[in-house]
This record gives sequence, C-alpha cells and structure tokens, in this order.
Amino acid sequence: MKDRMSFSIVFIIILATVVCSHAAGEQSEKLTVYTVNYPLQYFAERIAENHTKVVFPAPPDVDPAYWTPDSKTIVAYQHADLILLNGANYAKWVNKVSLPQSRLVDTSSGFKEQYIYTKERVTHTHGTEGKHAHENTAFTTWLDFMLAVKQAETVTKALIRKKPELKDTFHNNYAVLKKDLLTIDKEINEIVARNRAIPLIASHPVYGYLSERYGLNIKSVHWEPDEVLTDNQWRELRDILKDHPAQWMIWEGKPHEATIEKLKSMGINSIVLNPCGNVPQQGDFLSVMQENVNYLKLIFMNQ
Repeated sequence: MKDRMSFSIVFIIILATVVCSHAAGEQSEKLTVYTVNYPLQYFAERIAENHTKVVFPAPPDVDPAYWTPDSKTIVAYQHADLILLNGANYAKWVNKVSLPQSRLVDTSSGFKEQYIYTKERVTHTHGTEGKHAHENTAFTTWLDFMLAVKQAETVTKALIRKKPELKDTFHNNYAVLKKDLLTIDKEINEIVARNRAIPLIASHPVYGYLSERYGLNIKSVHWEPDEVLTDNQWRELRDILKDHPAQWMIWEGKPHEATIEKLKSMGINSIVLNPCGNVPQQGDFLSVMQENVNYLKLIFMNQ
C-alpha cells in the first residue's frame, strides 16, 4: 500500500513538473514581429523588450517607403507572428504580395481622417531605387509625435493580443515610451511657438505631418542630398523665394558641400532633420529626434 502511495506521489510530482515546464516554455517562446520601417521596429522593441524578436530587414542604404523585399524576405514576412505596417500608403509592395491578413497590423488605421493628401505627383530618381512617384498620401506619420503615440499604442494592443500574459509589461513599457514621445512633442511646440511664421524650404515633401502638427511655414521642393542639382532646380528655388523668403533649408540627409555653399551665397543655411525611416548610423530613434529638436533650436531660438 505504501509502495503504491509512494508511486502515486512521485507520478504526481513528475506530472506537475512536466506541465509547469511546458507552460513555462510556452510563456518564454518569443514572438517574431516584422516591420516595414525603423520607427515601428523601435516602438515594438521598446514595448516588448526581450520578449519579442523584432525584425526590420531593409538594407541600410534605401528608403524603406520605396524598397521592395526579395522573395526570400517576403516569405519571412509571411511566417512572422505579426507584421507591423505604417499605413498611409507606405511600403507599397505590401499591396502586391500575399500576406496573412490576420497578422497584419496597420498602425495608422485609427487616424485615417488625419492623413495628409497632396495634389502633386512627381516622378524622379531617389538614390539607388530608380524612378518613383510621390503620390497623394503623405506617409511619415511618426513626425507628428501625437500620431507616433497612437501608432505605438496600436503596437502595444497587437502584442497583448498575442501575449496576454505579458499585458502589464507591455503596458508599462508603452507608458514610458509615450512619455518620451510626448516630451519631444512638447519641446518642439515650445521651440516653434517663438515664431511659427518663419519661412522654411524643405528639400523633400516628407515633413507634412511635422508641419501640420507644429504649424511650420514650409514649402517643399524635390531635391535629393546626394544628387548634383540642375539649373532648373535652382530656378525653381529662386521662384519660390520671391514669395517665400526662407533663410533655412531642411534636408533629410547631408547635402553636397557645393550645394551648401551655393545656398549660403543665396543667404540660406542648411540643416538636417532626419525622418529616421531607416536605422540611423548612430544612436536610435529617440536620440535622432532629440538631435532634430536641437537643430530646430538653431532656427527658432536665434531670431
């Protein structure tokens, strides 16, 4: 009888150990999350910490908005637990391939009424990616930090749906990220409030949400920092300056020295406000945005 009881106790202990080990294994199993740009990768990594493997597979030398992954990378997206999309017509390749609808998360779907639309459609060459068109929907939504908060919140909800047992962790991490984003938002508002009417030229139409949120007086051209500018482009700028006497030009990346010098001869200074769509060479999303804030101070706090 004692032997039978001892056996039963040992069996129960073993069974409980197996069940607990299995449950612990299920809890520790990481989600695989693929994103279409770096801001979403940054948000997901901040929110999920080490509970999720977050992958943004675009090469460092491309604009993710116009990049198209190869077939092997598309298969990797298809096998991900979650695919974080930016929405607003970003990453057009998504509409051309078959991706599992149940795993797609459009992080800007909650504020479609705030999308910015433009009438222009300009086709030009952008780095190594060949010709492309700037169509109707502006897509760098995260440059409005209130919208960035909403995108991060959507990421949080998607992660919780997949890992409800980590709800508190995800919520707490989102709260810290939200505070960081709102701090940047407050800083920009305080800086530009000194004189929102200052005329600015943007080298590219990627600052629409930044301009809309913070009331900036920006007119855009379609210049690439790594390209030699044509006479027509310089004439276009002079025409804009007749009614928009800007003394500052905002660039996505550092332009040629010759371009900087020619702009200086026209009384125009150059600064870089990095949209940070791809992984920065140094720092992370938050440090790049803080650097952008510091550059804005050069414009608005030295008037």
